[in-house]
Amino acid sequence: MGKPTRRTALSDRIPGGRDGRRMLIVTFVDRIGSGLWGATATLYFTFAAGLSTAEIGVLLAVSGAIGIAGPPLGGLLADRVRLRPLLISVQLVRAAASFALLTTPDLRLLLAIASVGSLGDRAASVLTKLYATRVAGPERVRYQAISRTAMNVGWAVGGLVAAAALTGGTVTVYRWLLIGDALSFVASALFTLGCAEPPSASRIAAESARAPEESAPGEPGEPGEPGEPASGESAPASAPEKTTTPNPWRDRRYLAYTASEAVLFLDDSVFKVGLPLWAVTATSTPHQLAPLLLVLNNVLVVLFQVPFARFGATPHTARTSLWPLAAAFLVGGAALAVSTVGAPWFAAVTLVLAATAFTVAEMLHATISWELSVALAPPVAQGAYLGVHGLAQAVQRSAGPLAVTAAIAAGPLGWLGLGAGLAAMCGAQRHLVRDRGDGALSVAPVTVSEH
Repeated sequence: MGKPTRRTALSDRIPGGRDGRRMLIVTFVDRIGSGLWGATATLYFTFAAGLSTAEIGVLLAVSGAIGIAGPPLGGLLADRVRLRPLLISVQLVRAAASFALLTTPDLRLLLAIASVGSLGDRAASVLTKLYATRVAGPERVRYQAISRTAMNVGWAVGGLVAAAALTGGTVTVYRWLLIGDALSFVASALFTLGCAEPPSASRIAAESARAPEESAPGEPGEPGEPGEPASGESAPASAPEKTTTPNPWRDRRYLAYTASEAVLFLDDSVFKVGLPLWAVTATSTPHQLAPLLLVLNNVLVVLFQVPFARFGATPHTARTSLWPLAAAFLVGGAALAVSTVGAPWFAAVTLVLAATAFTVAEMLHATISWELSVALAPPVAQGAYLGVHGLAQAVQRSAGPLAVTAAIAAGPLGWLGLGAGLAAMCGAQRHLVRDRGDGALSVAPVTVSEH
């Protein structure tokens, strides 16, 4: 028996087997396209579509708000139909929406097209997470860490390609970058086509409920036979049990957990909006530092997200890790608050410290959130529950920039308040998801709804 090759050893370290590896490729290709479009969207709508700044703001705000419905809708469908063809369909919808953006400069049509694309983007995120959860099984947290690494590398590749292409600065370049984004969704659908359908407890339960009952009365047996009624007696009739399915919209504990998640996902807006604006408007550092802070974030996630998977290895570990997450938020907020004091070198050091602290918070929360959102979801309604949890990120993307710009407007005290508020939310979530003492999480009984 020969020694395992390096490629085989690497494959064995990726949970989910062949399908898990294929889904990593899907994630990587998808994020390359997102990197291409993320660096180009505003420029495309300005120079290719001819929209004003106000019109672009309306377009992005409305489409983002409509996209909030994507996660629960995708999760609900995933509990009722096969996941693989559903994910392929969503990827093709995203591709069609991207191609359609090329066809018109009309704001009303662009609003409709962008809204469909936003719905597809948010739904695809939940469906990809659900697929990974099903194929990776108990190793889902490690898979999530590897997946996030693939995401960041894909974003970086897409962003670098876009940066190189944008040196041309022509409308044709903007159109080709949008076409590249659309083709990434087509490629993702083709790769998903080669994946197998993962097992689904929700579909198995639904199919079992629809199956005809096998306990219909048969021919009468001989008197005295085990299990048969005695002469003159009739077998007691038992009312058929109604099929019930857990409903996340009636599970107040899970809804409260999702609401707390919308707050803890604010690290995303801190990096996309807060750090760059604060660095160039409130500190004495050179403007070139702002993009370097985002590069630092990307590099740290690629290097350390997989090792950070240990902080969410079990639900109990994930709950305990909320304390270091709170500390990271406090350090990040405090570092931004003091970055306005002193010489440019001091401001640079504190901004780097803040970027590092918020990156640590991002990696910790990504691991904790993945594990708890799955652990708290009943297996028979996993898609619906994860769809509701997906609302947290969707809401944060819409409301997060407002919260971060409010912190900037309040000055150093605003950042101290934001850091303290995020830390307090970690404590509240830890209390919400209590421990029974045996390593399992205690949640309120799930209210079920009849179908």
